[in-house]
Amino acid sequence: MKHLVRAAAGALILAMAALPAAAQKKGGTLVMVVLPEPPTLASYLSTSGPIGQVAAKVYEGLLEYAPDQKPKEGLAKSWAVAADGKSITFKLQEGVTWHDGKPFTSADVKFTLMEVLKKLHPRGGITFQAMTDVETPDALTAVVKLDKPAPYFLSALSGYESPMLPKHLYEGTDIRNNPNANKPVGTGPFKFVSWERGQFVRLDRNPTYWRKGQPHLDRIVARFIADPGTRTAAMEKGEVHYGAFGAVPYVDVPRIGKLPTIGVSTDGYAMISPLMQLEVNTRKPPFDKVKVRQAVSYALDRKFMIDNIWFGFGKPSTGPISSNFKAVGLYEGAVRDYGVPDRVAIANKLLDEAEYPRGADGIRFKIVHDMLPYGDEWRRLGEYIKQALGDVGIDVTLRYEDVPTWLKRVFTDYDYNITSTFYYNLADPVMGVHRQYHSSMIRKGTVFVNGSGYSNPKVDKLLDDATVETDPAKRAAQYGEFQKILAEDVPLIFMTEMDFVTVYSKKVKGAFDDALGAYSSFAGVSLE
Repeated sequence: MKHLVRAAAGALILAMAALPAAAQKKGGTLVMVVLPEPPTLASYLSTSGPIGQVAAKVYEGLLEYAPDQKPKEGLAKSWAVAADGKSITFKLQEGVTWHDGKPFTSADVKFTLMEVLKKLHPRGGITFQAMTDVETPDALTAVVKLDKPAPYFLSALSGYESPMLPKHLYEGTDIRNNPNANKPVGTGPFKFVSWERGQFVRLDRNPTYWRKGQPHLDRIVARFIADPGTRTAAMEKGEVHYGAFGAVPYVDVPRIGKLPTIGVSTDGYAMISPLMQLEVNTRKPPFDKVKVRQAVSYALDRKFMIDNIWFGFGKPSTGPISSNFKAVGLYEGAVRDYGVPDRVAIANKLLDEAEYPRGADGIRFKIVHDMLPYGDEWRRLGEYIKQALGDVGIDVTLRYEDVPTWLKRVFTDYDYNITSTFYYNLADPVMGVHRQYHSSMIRKGTVFVNGSGYSNPKVDKLLDDATVETDPAKRAAQYGEFQKILAEDVPLIFMTEMDFVTVYSKKVKGAFDDALGAYSSFAGVSLE
């Protein structure tokens, strides 16, 4: 574990944490702060981060992943890829039951993969595009049939990314509006108990969990605390044990990280490679012009943002693929550089060329910037963007709404100019990158896909070819050309490679033993 710093809510939380002495001996209650409150617990319909932090304790996937991202057994105890790459056989664990007591079988796997994830999951259209069928020769065997090799497939089967659902509760229903969406029934180490809106979700230990001896904890409480100062204070007082994804404000991390009871880590994010970006609406002026998008990209100082808003966590990004993929040859850094010394002068020149001259008041045009409703850092980012774009004659009005309203505005109504957000590259570009840029992923009403409306046939072909290319050198060349085109077209403004921070009580053990960190099941987590 990479420790960056040696060191380190209310009456309701205290009451819930104060379990009987006997229960505490079995593992106690872990209180995790989740920011913001998830709009739903249907992780099979939305990839919104807060949903995954809670739902992954209830739902499980066929596989789990070690810190080095290699797959390990989950609901599947073994897997075998056919020599031609067109089928994968999964052998399922024996004795697994859903939280309502029904047995978990290969029929659940087939239903989830074919009827839910392939059709409804935001990334399913890409991830499972090659999957044509799932054969179920017996209750504990599922054979995934593919019409072409899909080398990324085994990286997409975690409980966070591809949660298994009980067929008997979803088949024949309106899956998007199934009543179990907000009272999930899974096979995981923790069972959903209650959701007090605006306060917490309570998950209790699954006494019949298939992994003997797990989970160690008796209970997990996912607490929603809107005020950043209160989140920090709750961590300092020991009322909260765990906060990932910057739940504790970055401004407070250096200080409380020096406390002997508090730990700080950037581990647990190995499989997501998050990129912070500005999503722009390319459908209408002014962002239908590429020179305007390029000008905005030049106008923003990424180093300033990292140093002053995220307190040194992160580094500038150059395009749609994280430099974490350099090790496997899929990152291309030789692209247009928007961080040059004369970037502001270039931005002004491009805006002039785009026929947006300054008026008598110095303003070229006015836009609204919708800030990601995930906390104070995003407000600070909005304030910086307003100032930086104002310097080149773009008048920016800031807007901060709740999560459901923001999601609908951006991904359903397309009623926005520019918005801050972040996307995960995940374990392979097919899973995390294609959804933002492929024309087929312009899906009105589906969140966290191609919301900008970008469509380029040449890019589509490069992505399609890279999906099935098994020669590493050819695949690297395809993604290299893709990154060069995107750096010119900038359908999104590429900002930073984010370095998320987890702040935790040193009583918490085992929270960083999985590549997915806060998105893992916490079956192996314990409290000293």
